[in-house]
Amino acid sequence: MEKETKAYRAHCLVLAFPSQGHINPMFEFAKRLEHKRVKVTLVTTSFFSKTIHKEACSMALETISDGYDEGGRQQAESIAVYWERFRQVGSQTLSELVERLSSSGCPVDCIVYDAFLPWPLDIAKKFGLVGAVFFTQSCVVNSIYYHVHKGELKLPLSEPEIFLPGLPPLEPQDMPSFIYDWGSYPGGLDMLVNQFANIDKADWVLLNTFYELEQEVVDWMTKIWPLRTIGPTLPSMFLDKRLEDDDAYGFSIFKPNTDACMKWLNGRPKGSVVYVSFGSMAVLEVEQMQELAWGLRMSNSSFLWVVRASEETKLPEKFIEETSEKGLVVHWCPQLEVLSHEAVGCFLTHCGWNSTLEALSLGVPMASATMDRPRHECKVYYGFLEDGTEGSG
Repeated sequence: MEKETKAYRAHCLVLAFPSQGHINPMFEFAKRLEHKRVKVTLVTTSFFSKTIHKEACSMALETISDGYDEGGRQQAESIAVYWERFRQVGSQTLSELVERLSSSGCPVDCIVYDAFLPWPLDIAKKFGLVGAVFFTQSCVVNSIYYHVHKGELKLPLSEPEIFLPGLPPLEPQDMPSFIYDWGSYPGGLDMLVNQFANIDKADWVLLNTFYELEQEVVDWMTKIWPLRTIGPTLPSMFLDKRLEDDDAYGFSIFKPNTDACMKWLNGRPKGSVVYVSFGSMAVLEVEQMQELAWGLRMSNSSFLWVVRASEETKLPEKFIEETSEKGLVVHWCPQLEVLSHEAVGCFLTHCGWNSTLEALSLGVPMASATMDRPRHECKVYYGFLEDGTEGSG
């Protein structure tokens, strides 16, 4: 074990919030650390580890408890109860993990933790470790929530324009829905604002973005925190090709229809397909789902539409059968492979940050699926969705 320890520059725990949209970018960052000869141990919750499909990966995986090992967030009576239980039990089990790894001969030097979970920084400081917070959202969105946290952006919004450092003038409807539609997402806004509860104590602030994309706001944030932009965190073979075996994220809470999707796309002309996906979290009303279905049916384009199993009953009757010649509906797909396929000419997206970075990196034009607010807004909740399914942020 001593020789193994010396072979690495450091040992880093990477703790991701237990959802698809958070583990993907943090796992990719972890792969880059390993490439630099840093020993990495990926950490997630016991329940989440049972639900993910893990592809070939040599990285060490450890688990902690969120207090709901048999059912995860769905087992908790409310989002507020879940967050508090996760903080209490997670702090205890993360401390036990750090102690166990330290006594094993390969002690931990650093904890990189998801901003959704600010308490791991307290654990890092308790053991004298470096603590680095990892934000999976855009720098602009982080800046908005930070100003709410500081009390410099008053809620509910009352002014016709909002002026924040490093950002152009914004109207209320430009704000995240947690702010614009204030009070409609109980517990959600508190969790997002609490990302900044102890950020001033972090040794590093890491953001999944790149400087040229958000230059002005990054410059402003760099003045107050030891900040680094480390994105876009895509598998290397879709970006810079420095890691030859890195051609997929490696973890998925859904089993993708890879063969069916790629075979179908291979039979379509270049740039002819509209790819439609709202991620693992957005929940549409039945009326919205059916209007979108009719729009795709009447369009002149072929379409590949990702509809989660929990959402499929909202489709018009016999829609899948009647559009089978021009469209393919799947429960999940390998999004990076789809976006990089020459048949895809447009991405109709909910504008989740991972999807946005993927499309930007692969040069795919995007159309936003955001509906007019508040009546026709896609309903998105961090942690708990209206139908009880798990989302990813």
